[in-house]
Amino acid sequence: MKEVAALTHDDTFSEATLSAADWSDQHANGLQLGTVRLVNVDLSASRVEKLKVTDGELTKCSLANLQGRAAEVTRVTIDGTRATGMAAPESSWRDVTFRGCRLDMASFGFAHLTRVTFEDCLMAEASFLDARLECVRFHRCELTRGDFRGASLERCEFRGGDLTDLEGVTHLRGAAIDWPGIIANANLWAAALGIEILDAE
Repeated sequence: MKEVAALTHDDTFSEATLSAADWSDQHANGLQLGTVRLVNVDLSASRVEKLKVTDGELTKCSLANLQGRAAEVTRVTIDGTRATGMAAPESSWRDVTFRGCRLDMASFGFAHLTRVTFEDCLMAEASFLDARLECVRFHRCELTRGDFRGASLERCEFRGGDLTDLEGVTHLRGAAIDWPGIIANANLWAAALGIEILDAE
């Protein structure tokens, strides 16, 4: 694929591999990427509303502070990518895997996530405000101060992660949490249920 210095609205790329491209701080609504492999591509601080990515791989890319309202991401693997502060409200994520990514302060508000896996990701202060999560797995992720207020969860699981100071704990109904996670955050669950913890006699 030839080097693309600037994106434009409704650009389409398919059956392509792109490495070390700088697409940062651009405005390109309707961008479509199909069957693509992106390596070290920088999309930081770009506005790409209605972005569509299908059958792709993103490796060591930057999505930091990306604005991706109403994105559609399907059958995509995202490895070692920095997405600090990414905002993807009203987006759709289906059959997506995040591995070893930075998603701190990322926002999935009002998004719909189906069969999405987060593995070994830093997700401090990530927001799933009013999001719908179906078959979503959080494995060994740091979710400190994550926000699940208004979210609905179905067949989701949390394993081996840090759930300290989660917001919207009562909206985790429908999730499964491993026993160490239950024990480590007993104070959090008790507070959510209005249970007072007594000091040992």
